Amino acid sequence: MREEVKHPLQCTPACRRGFLRSVASATIAGLAGPSLLMTSAHADALTHAQRDSMTPEQIIALMKQGNERFRRGERKDRNYLREQKASAKGQYPAAVLLSCIDSRAPAEVIMDLGIGDIFNCRIAGNIENDDILGSMEFACKLMGAKVVLVMGHTSCGAIKGAIANAELGHLTGLLARIKPAVDATQYDGERTATNYAFVDKVARKNVELTIAQIRRDSAVLSEMESQHGIKIAGAMYNLSTGAVEFFGS
Repeated sequence: MREEVKHPLQCTPACRRGFLRSVASATIAGLAGPSLLMTSAHADALTHAQRDSMTPEQIIALMKQGNERFRRGERKDRNYLREQKASAKGQYPAAVLLSCIDSRAPAEVIMDLGIGDIFNCRIAGNIENDDILGSMEFACKLMGAKVVLVMGHTSCGAIKGAIANAELGHLTGLLARIKPAVDATQYDGERTATNYAFVDKVARKNVELTIAQIRRDSAVLSEMESQHGIKIAGAMYNLSTGAVEFFGS
C-alpha cells in the first residue's frame, strides 16, 4: 500500500547464489541433509530434502541474514532462469509470508530470496481473512512450509487509512479489519494518520493482532505450531533503513 539468511555460519567458496543457498553443509550446526551451498553444477531451486533438513528457527535465521545482505548492498547474483527451470516440476518453499501490497516492501527482494523459496500472500495492511488462512494452511499442511511470517512496514498507507477512517468502496471493509489495532495501540501523543510514530506503532500492533487471529481462526495452523511443526512469527520492515525487525521468533 503506498504511503509512506550468508547463513549465520561461514560459507565456503562453493556458495551458490540466493537465499537458502547460504546454509552451510549438512554436518554443520545440526543441519541434516544435503548442503544448500550448491555449486553451479546443481539445481538452483530449493529441494524437498534441503527444506526438510531445516528447523523453523534456522529458516528465520536465513531470512535475517538475507536482509543483512540487502542492507549492505551485497545481494547475491542469481540466475533466475535456472531457478525457474529447477522449480518448474515441483516447489518446496520453506515459509509462507503475509505482507502488504506496498511496492516498496517486496519480501523476496528485501530478504534476498529466490524463485521457489517462499509463498507470499500480499494484501493491503497484511490482514488475515479466510482466503489468506486457506492459503497458509495449503502452504504449511499440504506443501510443508515451516514458517508463517506476518510482516508489516513503516509508513503504511492502509494503517493511515484506518486511523483516518477513510472510506472508499471495498477498501472501507478492509480498513475496518485494521481498526482494532488502532484502538489497541497504547500511545500518549497525537493519535493521527499524520503522526508517523503513531502510525508505525499501530502497524506493529496490527501484526501482533494478526498473528493472534491466525492462531485463533486456524485450527490447522494452531495445531501444527503446538506440535512444533511450524513457527508463527512477526516482522516489521523499515522503509527508511531497509531493516527487517523480527519478533516472536
